[in-house]
This record gives sequence, C-alpha cells and structure tokens, in this order.
Amino acid sequence: MLFRGILIALGLFCVSSGLCTTYFVSPAGNDANSGTSPGAAFATIQHASDIVVAGDSVIVLAGAYTGFNVATSGTSLNPIVFLGEPGAEITAPTFTMDGINVEGADYIEINGFVVNDQPRNGIRLVNADWCIVRNCTCDNNFERGIFTGFTDDILIENNVCSNSIDEHGIYVSNSSDRSVIRFNTCFGNNRGGIQINADLSQGGDGISTDPEIYGNVLFSNGLGGGAAINLDGVQGAFIYNNVLYNNHATGIALFQQDGGGPSVNAQIVHNTIVQAVDGRWCILLVDGASGAQIYNNILFNQHPWRGSIAADPDATPGLTSDYNLVVDSFSDMGDGVSIPLSDWQALGYDLNSALADPLALLFVDPASGDFHLLPGSQAVDNGNGLLALGVTTDIDGNLRP
Repeated sequence: MLFRGILIALGLFCVSSGLCTTYFVSPAGNDANSGTSPGAAFATIQHASDIVVAGDSVIVLAGAYTGFNVATSGTSLNPIVFLGEPGAEITAPTFTMDGINVEGADYIEINGFVVNDQPRNGIRLVNADWCIVRNCTCDNNFERGIFTGFTDDILIENNVCSNSIDEHGIYVSNSSDRSVIRFNTCFGNNRGGIQINADLSQGGDGISTDPEIYGNVLFSNGLGGGAAINLDGVQGAFIYNNVLYNNHATGIALFQQDGGGPSVNAQIVHNTIVQAVDGRWCILLVDGASGAQIYNNILFNQHPWRGSIAADPDATPGLTSDYNLVVDSFSDMGDGVSIPLSDWQALGYDLNSALADPLALLFVDPASGDFHLLPGSQAVDNGNGLLALGVTTDIDGNLRP
C-alpha cells in the first residue's frame, strides 16, 4: 500500500551530482580539514551543518559528539542528509537543550543516530516540512525521544524511543498535517508511546489532518497517563497493523483537549491491543470523536472491568465497528460505565465480532511480547477483507487472506 508521504523517502541522493558534496565527521577530525574524506574529516557535526547546502550529505563516523542544529533547507530533489554510522552517538545537547535540533529547515533527513540522556528532547524538529527521522535510538531523554512542531509531511520510521522521563516516545505537535509514523518501537515512556496534539493554543488551525500510524510496536508506556497512541485534535487518522501491549493507560485514545476540533473520522483496522491489568480501554472515543471505523482488530483487556471500546454519546454518530475479537465489556457512555457485548450489539455495533479466547490460545508467547498468531488461533482468517480499508499485508509484510 502506498503511504501519503511517499515522496519523502529521499535517502542519500543528489540530482545535481556534480554540485553535491559528501562530508565526513570523526572524533579524530579537525574542523580546519576539508571534510571530504574520512581521513580529512571534520571534528564536529555542527561545523558540517553550518556549511551544507541542498543536496549535501554528512556521514558521521562512530564516536561521541556534541549535538547539532540544522537551519539550512534542502529541496525536494536535493535533500540534506545527516547519516550516523553504527556507534555515532550524541552525548551532549545543542544550545536548545536537545540532542539534535532542526528548526526552520525543510527536506532534512536525520538517520542512524543514538541520542540518549538529553535534558529536553532527543531529536527536535520545528517549522520543518518534508523531513525524515529514521533508524535512530532515543532513550532516557527528559521530555521526549522525538518531538516535532509545525512539521507537515514528516516521516518518522524505524526508530526506538524509550524511557522518556516526563512525556512521550514520539510527539508530533502544532497543527502538523500528513505525518507518517511507522515501524517504530516505543516502550517505557512515562506518558504516550505516540502522541499527536494539534495545539490550538500554540497557533495554527489546531488540527492535524490525515496522519498514518502503522506497523509500530508500543508497550509498557503510560504510567503517568497518556495512551499508547494518543490523538488530540487529529482528523482522518489511519491507524493499522500496530501491536500495543502492556500499556498502563488507554490503547488508542481520540479526544479534544488543546486541539482546534474533535478527533473525527479515524480508521482503525488490523491492530492488536492487549491492555495491562492496570490499563484503561483498548479504544476510547470522547469529546466528539465521531465517525470512527473499527474493523478486524484484536481488543483484549486484562483490566477488571474496562474493556474493548468506550465511546461517549457525542462520539457515537457515524461510529462503525465489526469483525473484531473482543472482551465482554463496552461503553456508549464514555469511561466509567461498562456493558456486555450483547448490549453493545443491540446498539448495532460489532454484530459479527466475537469474544476472544484466552491470550495463551491466541498468541505464540504473549508474556515475552511475541504476538504472532498461533496456528489454529481463533484470530486466524477471522476478519473481513472487504472491511480492511485497503490494508493487504500484516505487520511483517505478509499478505493477508
């Protein structure tokens, strides 16, 4: 399936190859060098960032570095790429108190860096469109692993964002439209695994439109509150093929707090959500989060009474839900109320859904986080392809029947 941000999969690529330069940075380098070979590398990434132009690339060799700020834009045909080789680690922050800061610069790719223990964010991008963050590791940063604001058409993929002390693993904020957040692993963060908050109070229209969130594995987040996928003022979200387990707040939450409008018209298909015993609902729709489509999901909750789906009355218009594996607890009155599947079906929802077998009969090894389906699992071939909304493969890339 094509994703909306396909044009931003840029990589190390230069159309005007005769005009583009590859620079190298090494702990053994010197900023007085030419920087154009490993043997003549610069010493600091910041020096390379200060001189790059559209189409240039910066290859950072293994070692420990002070962070860097990027303020020069690439173009759609000639992005600027910062590529960390294995072992390239940011150990001290920039002047913004973030490990890597991209601000007022478009078409930038940040690839392959380890950014841990920073006083604010591991990686921050603000007023930066058509950028990529991929293959980075961000652990134990105080605020967030990856943070963005006013970043249209951003691609965040194949990152590991863990153990953020205060907030989230990945946080896309400030009216950022058409973000693609895929194939990331977020765990142990105090609040959300992935948060999108449109932030009307910070300017803009306060709406984030048409994000795609897929193929992510999110677990053990939310001890401080905040859903594994937490969406405020987010409209037209497409959420599929994610595995969410052992999260301590909600699995997927659609709401309006600082957003400029309700989180409407979400499409939620082919996700596996297994909530911790101290978690909240698998899916929570409140504050006018109407128009949600919920199909072909496994919605298993180990909480004593919270269950699969809770929607408050102003979120039920346009709600459709079916062909899910569920537990025997729902709500059409928001959090705090629980009704059985039979009463939920009497309202017209989940008429072809079924109560789930125990976890041990569904998955290979849920205790260790292996949520592949067992042969003969109740979930095998138990969805409806006509309601897959175009999702033809699973999280591993295998074709669905």
